[in-house]
Parts: sequence; structure tokens; C-alpha cells
Amino acid sequence: MAGQIDARLKELGIALPDAPAPRANYVGYVITGNLIFTAGQVPLRDGKLEFIGKLGRDMEVEQGYEAAKLCAVNVLAQVKAALGGDLERIVRCVKLTGFVNSAPDFGDQPKVINGASDLIVAVLGDKGKHARSAVGMGGLPFGVAAEVEGVFEFR
Repeated sequence: MAGQIDARLKELGIALPDAPAPRANYVGYVITGNLIFTAGQVPLRDGKLEFIGKLGRDMEVEQGYEAAKLCAVNVLAQVKAALGGDLERIVRCVKLTGFVNSAPDFGDQPKVINGASDLIVAVLGDKGKHARSAVGMGGLPFGVAAEVEGVFEFR
């Protein structure tokens, strides 16, 4: 029987992928105590990077929002892997940190990372309300528009 979180994902039309494999010498998540720390997740779908470019130069806030949303889907995939597939063990999303590949004069990083925040709250409800940082970067791996990492408490 699917839990409430799986049902909510289905209702939103989101199928979590298998957790993306790291592309270097690190792991996708670390568990310490009752916390899961995910590695930064990029906008990867079906093994292909999406949303390549800088916000404020190559793309608009709306595209960045979608990039951050896709990053959050991959964050949840890592959390699901960490929890052996049981998302119902999530107590809450503690914090998201979002990095935005930004042109020098771009200042709407929070609007971009809202894509990740909105997705997490849509899926987890009150358990998804989190602390957050949204940071502009001069570049990100593979030229992607956004990268998001998360910290989740579980039982």
C-alpha cells in the first residue's frame, strides 16, 4: 500500500527516478544520526542534463524555477534511496540550499530556488517547510542553471 507521500507524488504527476549516481568521488547522500544530507543535485532527467546556461543571460526566472524543481525531484530520489524506498519515514525537510548559475547582475536567485521549495512543500505538506539559502554562483558543474542540496530528518 502506497503511503501519503507516494500518493501525493502520483497526484502531482511526479515519478521519482532512481537516485542519480555521483559523477565523481563522493556519495549521493550521507546519514548521520537521524539526518540525511544529500549531495547537490542538478537538473538531470532520464540521464540527460537539462537547463544549461546562466540566469539573467541565457534564460529567464521561469526556466530557472523549473530547473530548481527538477533538482528537488532528484533530491527526493536520493532521500528515497537513503530510506530504502520508504518516504513515509521523513519527519521533515530541515533545510534546502540552492545554487543558481547567475549572470553578474542577476538578483532573483530566491525566485529560482522557489521551484525547489514549492516542490518539496507540495509533496511533503507541512513536513516540507524548511529553512533555506539561495545563492548566486559564477558557474555550476556542467553549466547547469541550478543545483540543490537538502537536509532531511527521518525516523
